[in-house]
Amino acid sequence: MFIVPLALLGMVFFVFLGGFLVMQLWNWLLPRVFGWHAITFWQALGMLALCRILFGGFGLRPMPGYGMKRRLWERWERMTPEERERLRQGMRERWGFGAPAGPTQEL
Repeated sequence: MFIVPLALLGMVFFVFLGGFLVMQLWNWLLPRVFGWHAITFWQALGMLALCRILFGGFGLRPMPGYGMKRRLWERWERMTPEERERLRQGMRERWGFGAPAGPTQEL
């Protein structure tokens, strides 16, 4: 029972530590490099929260595309060489990789 308050206290500590580190790094680097203004602790905490919302991170789960990447790799492994070549050709046609299909003109 006593571990729950201790865990909450630890989370609060790490949030404040993160805000403090963002503030210190910002105030140490950006005003000198770019001439920007120094920020307060609460602004740094807000930036940390915004970055967490926009980019994720600090989570214990794998990256969002990990499952899709694994499934694509498994699908690639099951393809025959002919299927792989058809896929490659389709990608070349769709995205414009490789030599053009028609006659070329020199400038």
